[in-house]
Amino acid sequence: MLLQSFSDYLLLEKKYSKLTVKAYRKDLEDFTQYLKEHFNQTTLTDVNYSQIRSWIVLLVDNGLSNRSINRKVSSLNSFYKFLLKVGEVDLNPLARHKALKVSKKLQIPFSENEINQVLDALDAQTDFEGIRNKLIVELFYSTGIRRIELVELKLSNVDVCNKTLKVLGKRNKERFVPLLQSVVKTIETYILLRNELEEITDKNHLFLTQKGVKIYETLVYRIINDYFSQASSKVKKSPHILRHSFATHLLNQGANINAVKELLGHSSLAATQVYTHNSIAELKKVHVNAHPRSKK
Repeated sequence: MLLQSFSDYLLLEKKYSKLTVKAYRKDLEDFTQYLKEHFNQTTLTDVNYSQIRSWIVLLVDNGLSNRSINRKVSSLNSFYKFLLKVGEVDLNPLARHKALKVSKKLQIPFSENEINQVLDALDAQTDFEGIRNKLIVELFYSTGIRRIELVELKLSNVDVCNKTLKVLGKRNKERFVPLLQSVVKTIETYILLRNELEEITDKNHLFLTQKGVKIYETLVYRIINDYFSQASSKVKKSPHILRHSFATHLLNQGANINAVKELLGHSSLAATQVYTHNSIAELKKVHVNAHPRSKK
């Protein structure tokens, strides 16, 4: 009952996505199962920190990364804050908990050359899937949208006349991003081919499979990974790296960081600043090459 109330709270009040709520709920269900197996306890309202700490130790022993453990504990923390709010508990057992240390992974964006190689290869595609895949790459790189945002795009989100795209981001926050003329042309070609599909089940969604159903996240990941594996030797080749490339390349060209923040749909500037390290590297290069004292 409490888990359902918490889920409703996250969906309706906090405006979290269904996928996020599902992840929170799974973490809580896993912890509940742990309590049952190790403490013969089925309620979450009388949990103490030592019990949570022993669960964390188990997760570490099982080889889970600190980042994943922190995410699970964060789910618990949000749950107990909710219980405090509704008066189900008097104390949050995680009130003094400190997150496990996580090493910062440097995400390496694709170079402009690597992206151009992929787009050049996709220019030769003329069938439905080829044009669809080209549009997916172009949208990721020209708008910086997230994978789930792309999957959930509706036909009605595209305004060809005004060259804008309405994106539904985290916590159902809407934003409008501009579309390049080249991308508009690909959209128009794609929609013509989309309309020729024999059967369309998910009529409202922009991106479909050949069978006329909405595309899914693993397919989008596979598309990006397959194409960029042919052009890049980087270890990670994912939709997020294209989003990362979008932000980095804009900043390298002198774009205002607040404008990039709005385009990415970030709620705080701190989230956008993780993309500035490559911009700083570019500035250092320019500085060394241009400053008169650097040659001495």
